[in-house]
Parts: sequence; structure tokens; C-alpha cells
Amino acid sequence: MIGPEFLETVTRALPGAEAEVVVRRVTRGLTRFAGSAIHQNIATETDQVRLRVHRDGRTVALTGHDLDSLVDRARTALAGAPADRAWPGLTPPTAPTSPGNEDPETAAATPADRAARVRDFVRAAGGLETAGFVSTTAYRASYANTLGHTLEGGTTEAALDGIARTGTSDGVARYASVRLGEIDGARLGARAAVKARASARPEPLAPGRYEVVLEPAAVTDVLTCLGHYGFNGRGYAEGLSFARLGETQLDDAITLLDDPVGPGGGGLPFDAEGTPRDTLTLVSRGTVRAVLHDRATAALAGGAATGHYSDAGFGPLGSCLHLRAPTRQPADEVDGPEADSHVAALVAQVGRGLLVTDNWYTRVLDPKTLVMTGLTRNGLWLIEDGQVTRPVQNLRFTQSYPQALGPGAVLGVGAAATGQPGDRLGTAYRAPALRLASWNYTGNAAG
Repeated sequence: MIGPEFLETVTRALPGAEAEVVVRRVTRGLTRFAGSAIHQNIATETDQVRLRVHRDGRTVALTGHDLDSLVDRARTALAGAPADRAWPGLTPPTAPTSPGNEDPETAAATPADRAARVRDFVRAAGGLETAGFVSTTAYRASYANTLGHTLEGGTTEAALDGIARTGTSDGVARYASVRLGEIDGARLGARAAVKARASARPEPLAPGRYEVVLEPAAVTDVLTCLGHYGFNGRGYAEGLSFARLGETQLDDAITLLDDPVGPGGGGLPFDAEGTPRDTLTLVSRGTVRAVLHDRATAALAGGAATGHYSDAGFGPLGSCLHLRAPTRQPADEVDGPEADSHVAALVAQVGRGLLVTDNWYTRVLDPKTLVMTGLTRNGLWLIEDGQVTRPVQNLRFTQSYPQALGPGAVLGVGAAATGQPGDRLGTAYRAPALRLASWNYTGNAAG
């Protein structure tokens, strides 16, 4: 916990200032493999201090490793800082909702623990060349401000992301959890190998609109973009978000949560402004219920901060988005044969369409309608009469994500969600497979 001397140092040097201090420690182990052999083990422990000070109508935020030097830098920076008319004030003392989800075994994981998952993945791939990583991360943070508000908490995250290769194809398998013990390297390696062999020698397919079954990895891309753009409180305040509170904009099969601290949630229990995090329902049966707010965007919207302040300057970002499966509780996750059977059940309902493993290199074309462009990756197959009939070459898409999830557009949701690695530190997603009525493919992977 941050001691009172931290803030005393600030207030002595900067009388009358409002100030907050966040101390973060990230302990990470990373085991990488390529050519079916481990080639790198990395262990890092990073401490960072973040100081934000508001005085005389000006605000500065600085990061470093030494509080005394940060205070000196803040004094200098305040002299030249512009007026901050949007300062929302500090978070008052607020009771935490959770200490976070920490698994001691994951926090204490060794290179041997990670190597065991790599070994199992490689063996299960049955001679195919493999590559990927296993990571274990422990996050701890403490917060204090000059209003007397203090918090402390942490979380853990473990992930395996691996591919198996033939001469003409890749197959991918991913899983993430707050517990390393839930990651089965053999099961994931076998899945990657099956997908690689099934996608060998892909054939060309004409672009067009196709019904699709998106596997959880592809759905994770959709969730990432919704969290970055669609439900970003700054974008909402500036009129750059599709979201309209209280309106049914998505299919009634869609219930979307940001759930960093619920059972299985892998986020810190508070943000860098000291706002406690809790389960937040963004969409309930297709109706938009909330957007993500930090204190500044909440003040603009006349609402409350939701614990989604981001240091990136991009506005509030989702930390642990969870697309709820219709027949499971929020904490329920699956992996292995059960997860694959849920995909197969959706495929069986398709007359003609595509089975999509992964979307990648996605970029926003229009934030207001959330039109994205990107490419398929790691396996794409034609579905005919409920059967996967042949692998096809990767395609480029141009698609509005809210349109793809709009009323009547979601034809099926997998019966359970699967934990998926996030796109940055401190994020993880839980996603079921989705069957969607239409996805717009505009070209092949070259154009």
C-alpha cells in the first residue's frame, strides 16, 4: 500500500495541490517457442509510479520510478501547462467492490511450469512445426489521493497462444485464464494441428457477402473494436460512437459485459483514478445500457465513472469484455472438445457460408458506424449444407461490426464462452462462437 509519506512529499512541495499516486508492479514470465523448440525465456518485474497533480487550474500527469523526481518534474510542468477546464476532481473515498482475482500458483509460476505446457502442445501437434508462447503475469497496484482515498488489489493472467504449420497452412489455438492450471497444452496443440491439416492447400473463393460462423478468436476481434471505439466514453461524448443509450441496436442474442472482477475476470479491481471496478452491462439483450467512462467523460455525460480510465490518452477502454453465452452464467468458460462442439453445432445450421478462425490486422474506417477492414487468418473454410467442405484462401473484409450484430443478424451463439488473450497488458476476453447472417468480403488477402 502507498504510505502517507508519498502524498506528504507532494503536498509539502506543491501546497494546495490535488494529487493522486498509483504504484503498479507487473511480474511477467514469458516462454516462447519456434521450430517446435523453446528459444526464449523472459522474466521481468516492473515497478511504475504515476503521479497526477492539479493546482491553480492546471493538470499534469507523469510516470517514473522515483516519487521525488516526479514531484520536481511536476512542479516544472505545472508552470507551463495549459488551463484544464475539464478537470473532474479526485475520486472521493469509495469502498472497493473486489480485491481482484489472484491465483497464487500463477503468480509463482516458473519457467518449468510454462515449458511443460509448451512440451505438451508440441507433442500433441503430431510432428507439425509449431510456434507460439506461454505467459504468466501477476499485476499488483495501489492507489492513494489527497482526499484520503486508498485502494490496493491485483490479478493474475495466464495464456497460451500457439500455431501448428503444414507446408501451406497454419492452425491456431489460444486460451487465457486467471489460472495457469486451467491451460491444457496437449488439448490446444491437438486443436491447432487439426485446424492446420484441415486448412492445407486452400482454394480461391470469390468475394461477396457470406453467412459466417466466427470462432471465439474472431469474435474477440469484434469485442476489442467495440471496446476501443463503440463504447468509448470520449467517442460517445464527441458523437463518434454508434451507441445510443436505451435503444435496441443489436440483436437480442447479444448481452455484453465488461467484467474485470467477476468470477474469472482478469482485470485490476480499480483504474488509475481510483474508481473501483465492477461488472458493467454494456448491452442487455440487444439494448445499449451503458458506455465506458472515466471521471472526465462521466462529467461530460452527466453520469458516473465506471472505472475505465486509460493512460493511453485514447479515452476509456474496456478491460475484460465478455459476450455472454445464452445458456451459461457469466463465469462459465469451456475449452477443448466441448468448445469445439459448440462451433460444430453452429456450422451444422449453415446452408452456405464460411467458418472463420481469426480476424487480424483490423483497422477502423469509420468510428461512427464502426466500419472495419481486415483479413482472415489461420484457417478459413467453405460451409455447404451444414458441412465444412473445403479450405479457402484468406479474404479481406469491409464490415460494420454493429451492423453484423444488428437486430435479426445474429442467427446463433455458442453455448459457452472461451477465455481469449487480450490485445494489451491487463485485458482478457471471454467469447463464444457466433453465427451471423452476413459478412462483407471485398477482396482477397492481397487487395
